[in-house]
Amino acid sequence: MADRDETRDETRDENLDTNLDAILEGADLRLVLMCLVHLTGDLGWLEPPFRPTRDVRLVPDPRAGLPDDVQGSIRAAVRRLLQDGVADPAIVDPGDELMQRMMSVCLGEEVPPEYAPMMRGELGLVAAEPTVPQEPDRHQPHVLVVGAGISGLAMGAALGRAGVGYTIVEQREEVGGTWWDNRYPGCGVDTPNHAYSYSHSYATTFGTGEPFAWSRYFSKRDEIEQYLQRCADEFEVRPNVRFGTEVCGAEWLDETQQWRVNVRDERGEHTLVADVLVSAIGLLHVPRVPHVPGMESFEGPIVHPSRWPDDLDLRGKRVAVVGTGATAMQLVPTIADEVAELTVYQRSPQWARDIGGYRDTIPTADQWLFEHLPFYARWFRFAMFWRYGDGLLVTLRKDPDWPFPERSMNRRNERHRVEMAEFIERELAGRPDLLEQCMPDYPPYGKRILIDNGWFRTLTRSNVELVTDPIDHLDAGAVVTADGARREADVVVFATGFHVMEMVARLGIRGRGGVDLADVWADENASAYLGITVPGFPNLFCMGGPNTGLGHGGSGMFVAECQTRYIVDAIEQMRRRRLRSLEVRREVHDEYVGRVDAEHEQLIWTHPGMTNWYRNRAGRIVAIMPWRLVDYWQMTREVRLDDFV
Repeated sequence: MADRDETRDETRDENLDTNLDAILEGADLRLVLMCLVHLTGDLGWLEPPFRPTRDVRLVPDPRAGLPDDVQGSIRAAVRRLLQDGVADPAIVDPGDELMQRMMSVCLGEEVPPEYAPMMRGELGLVAAEPTVPQEPDRHQPHVLVVGAGISGLAMGAALGRAGVGYTIVEQREEVGGTWWDNRYPGCGVDTPNHAYSYSHSYATTFGTGEPFAWSRYFSKRDEIEQYLQRCADEFEVRPNVRFGTEVCGAEWLDETQQWRVNVRDERGEHTLVADVLVSAIGLLHVPRVPHVPGMESFEGPIVHPSRWPDDLDLRGKRVAVVGTGATAMQLVPTIADEVAELTVYQRSPQWARDIGGYRDTIPTADQWLFEHLPFYARWFRFAMFWRYGDGLLVTLRKDPDWPFPERSMNRRNERHRVEMAEFIERELAGRPDLLEQCMPDYPPYGKRILIDNGWFRTLTRSNVELVTDPIDHLDAGAVVTADGARREADVVVFATGFHVMEMVARLGIRGRGGVDLADVWADENASAYLGITVPGFPNLFCMGGPNTGLGHGGSGMFVAECQTRYIVDAIEQMRRRRLRSLEVRREVHDEYVGRVDAEHEQLIWTHPGMTNWYRNRAGRIVAIMPWRLVDYWQMTREVRLDDFV
């Protein structure tokens, strides 16, 4: 047996020698340099001639713009480390100063110092804080979390680690939230998965610490659902989830300083009592289906993508898709091959980016290095996080001296407009009719920016028609537009988005004095301090609340972790100080909301030449934040008790 094991080890070493050169040939040398710093402690790897050139593409050239001989030196150094067996790293946490230097060298651009502490945590380079031990005589609050999606799983994991009792109620039969609901063809993420996942710090603290083996840069929903289900198991959250349970009302009890929550499950209606109520239901949950005259007379299926029937067969059918947003851009190219006719009804054209790597799988070299080269996966996440993070926000600020405000916001926004316009022109070459229909006349990024999934080329197919006339009504077998044209259809798909303005208010939340949150947030005018807490509603915390969506880039996972940290800190403050309730002060809330509104006035989403789902009927931005990710991270690092009653 020993001889056989030795032979197996020798074979493995020979295979490594044979394959390692090929693996390192495809490795991103920017990331390899950072690994060498961690593993050897040699800061010379951050100096010339080893400094990479700047490359803003999502999937940059792995050679990092370095001469061949320099590339060879880097590969030889890491090859020796891997062959000799990687020892304990010389540097795990580089501290803020060295971290800023490493990030700047890795990207080929100067990274502001405030990002260093944030990214040390994101990459799991900072040791996790120890669990706070419970004291028998200390008040032990019980927390009720509504929703077992991305935010609910993050919250459950953190509460469990802090030793706080909690229950999650989830109306579906499995975890996943929006990734459980949305099953339409082509459904996937439009943020790179190595950023759209829990941070390395989170995974190491609450799970196994092993990175999830994403197969693509932008994964489809089945893989994301699998990831979230794995997280539910690793975070040990699942035993605390009551599936098939819907919240149908909640009332604050002044006399006991608790929430009484009415829920409904297969056994009927019940009442739960909790000290703290956390909403983790998210924004994109309730389908928005417009009322079109004649819908009741249409004889075929009418579906919303988030409620896609498992047995819906589109092969050989005439399909009408209403809407041209993010969902339609994924759905339409996916089904175009199998349907007989596809008619797309557009209200307004959309800007879309051509992202290299959007359809690609993760290269074998990177997959191998994720597993075998320490710190490579962490810096891979950093690169993805940065390229989809705060860099875009500065290009979305209004320049009062810019001479073309009707089409762009500033010089850099104009450059993006030209790049995307040229892409659309190339895709629709020879189709001036489509070019006129598809070219937006508002600044890019004013609406949610989309990723081209073969959208424009799909519109040129012989079985696809783009219609810009408004829909007047449906009849038994067709969609009829305002010009009287009748286009037959077997299936109608309303890819028309979600109701996003109600948020947690739709749960029937009544705070102090019986005040209904729906009345406080009337006229689509939701607001909350940090998007998390509302005056008059003690011990109520929102995740994915007002002004916490991301319009300029970034990951919803990151925001969920920021909010989790803040809420758990609030609960810990209550435990330490034996507080029964926390309620944000009205003046603190109002001052914060004023800053949010003032900042949004300087940004693209309040541009008058368009509409978007970020703002309410009065024009106020309600859904997304105006801050950089690092700003929100700093705001939510810890609770300031002076902000609360």
